[in-house]
Formats: sequence, structure tokens, C-alpha cells
Amino acid sequence: MPHTYTDPSGLFRYGWTDALDQTFTEHREAGLVPARISRVDRGLCTAITASGPMRATFAAPHPPDPLLTPCTGDWAALRPGAEPHLAALLPRHSAIVRSSASRSSHGQVLAANVDTVVIALSLSTSLDAAKLERLLALAWESGAQPVIVLTKADLATDPEAVHAEAGALAPGVDILVTSVATGHNIDALAALLRGTTVLLGRSGAGKSSLGNMLLGEELLATGAVRAQDGKGRHTTVRRELVPLPGGGVLIDTPGLRGISLHAAADGLEQVFAEVEDLAAHCRFGDCAHDTEPGCAVQAAIAAGELPERRLRSYQKLQRENIWAASRTDARLRDERVNRQKAITGHLRATYRFRDQQP
Repeated sequence: MPHTYTDPSGLFRYGWTDALDQTFTEHREAGLVPARISRVDRGLCTAITASGPMRATFAAPHPPDPLLTPCTGDWAALRPGAEPHLAALLPRHSAIVRSSASRSSHGQVLAANVDTVVIALSLSTSLDAAKLERLLALAWESGAQPVIVLTKADLATDPEAVHAEAGALAPGVDILVTSVATGHNIDALAALLRGTTVLLGRSGAGKSSLGNMLLGEELLATGAVRAQDGKGRHTTVRRELVPLPGGGVLIDTPGLRGISLHAAADGLEQVFAEVEDLAAHCRFGDCAHDTEPGCAVQAAIAAGELPERRLRSYQKLQRENIWAASRTDARLRDERVNRQKAITGHLRATYRFRDQQP
């Protein structure tokens, strides 16, 4: 008979599905239980199981790679007991990844298994087009659906003008003007959310206040912002997953001051689709869109059909992404060489030992 999963304590509420349950059969036979990671800190994580939340340990991979470590939103196979331990992570269907803050060649997973990315931008300050393009590239690359939320409409002089400006940068993306103070468009936003939703934006954008409105209670810490630049302090210090009253779950993240791309070629193509379409009509396949004859991109700029700032932003992010990819390739190459050297050294030592035997 086919296995039927029972969920007495609401694991489905956190996104568990029949498809996930089918893939978990081998883990279940090994005595493990499914769990979703809601929070990670200090080498421990909070894992939601059918028996409720519990603190669990996990083994750090070697060599350490942030892409392989447990992250908020991950599904895991947990070994219960006096000292619960994460035995394995289930494959992710999506992940929001940026270059690590240390500027190493590693990526950093901000959230895993995400379906909707809410990009929060405050209307109390001018729109930062370059920052929005970075966040959109991050969202599209993850495989999730971005939604742009313009917060603090009660503090804005012309929210519709900013809405139009954001729309020009993100065609096809839902954009909502909201206000936590008045409740404007909060219900409309809730209706757009699907599955696991993550809130992204810089400190002071109103992410946590927005999250509390969606949750219907003050679960997320909020703080004041500086009047001179609209920036806030990091009141959210770690990523945390909580269920939404209307279904699905919400992940709040610390404010992103720096957003470096990591293997985001597909995301950039999505964000700058009009530049990509124009480039396909350039005379030369390797056109740099500078002074080459027959450049369709430069022709569009001259005709006023494409802002030059848009091209410069596209080129800058492409260079950054290529640089990050080259560093990753170099690291992987070095790791392969080091592994081969270790194997060779071990074999030589083994042969020497055998030669010395009587």
C-alpha cells in the first residue's frame, strides 16, 4: 500500500508536501524524522518537527562552504533523542545566494526553498535604481517570484511616480504601494504571497513592520530610522521562519547593506531582458556596446529608447558576476589539486611502507 503521511501537529503548515514525504522514505526507514529549519545561530539550529520545535546540532562540512551548511528554510532529516542532530539536508528547490560578506569565493545562502521574494523599498527616501536591480537579480536567480513593495506611503509626496520608476526597472513584476500606518494594500500583498516568502531590503525599509502586519502580531523586532538618510539599525539580527495566518511561512532577514552577486547570470538576463534583446541584434556577437559599428544597444540609447544608466548598470553587474565566477572556478580548481596531492602523498607513503617490509 502507498505510504500516507499524517501530520498531527501541522508540519504541512510549514510547507511539507506529499512529494517531499515520498522522497523522505529512506531517511524515515533509518529512524530519522523530517524537520524544517526555522533559525540558525551559534552552531545550533531550531528545527520544526511533527513533535514541535527543538534545538539541534549539525556537523560543519569540510572544507567549510557556506553553501553546504544548514540555512533558514532548509528541510532536513533529523535524528531525534536526548541530543537531536541534523543528519542530512534535503535537496533545495530554490535558494537565495549572494557572495559572502568576506568577499571570498564562497556564496552565502540567505534563505532556502523560497517561493516568493518581497523586495521592500522605503518611499521615505529616493529610489535607488542600482540597488533594486541587484535585489531583482538575486531574486530571479533563486528561482522564486519577486514582488516589489514600496513601504511607508504615508511619508511619501508622490508614491505613484516612484511606482512608475520601479515599474520601468522591473517589467512584469507586481509592485504595491503600502503603508503599515494606514494598512494600505496589506491585504493585497497577502493575496500575492505563495508558499515560503522571504523579506529582503536594507535596514530601515520597513521589512519587519511589514512582516508583523502580515503575521497579525508583533513577532518581529522593529526599530527607528535616521531622519537624514532613512537608514535603520539591524533590529533583525538573524533569519527566522514563522508561519503566516493565511497559510505559508515568512522569513525575515537582516537588512542588506551590501549585495554582491554570486553566479547570477540567469538573474541578470531576466532583470536586463531589454538589453539582452537589443544585444542579439548587434552586428558582432562579441559586441561590447561601446564604439563598435552596428551596435543595436548604442543605437537604442541614441534614439532615447534605452537609458544609458541602464546599460552601465548591466555592464557593471556582469563584470562583478564574471569576477565572482572566476574566483569560484579558481577555488574549485585549487581544491581538486589539493585533493589529488593528498591522494598521491598517501599512495607514496603506502608504497614506502610496503617496500620497507621484510
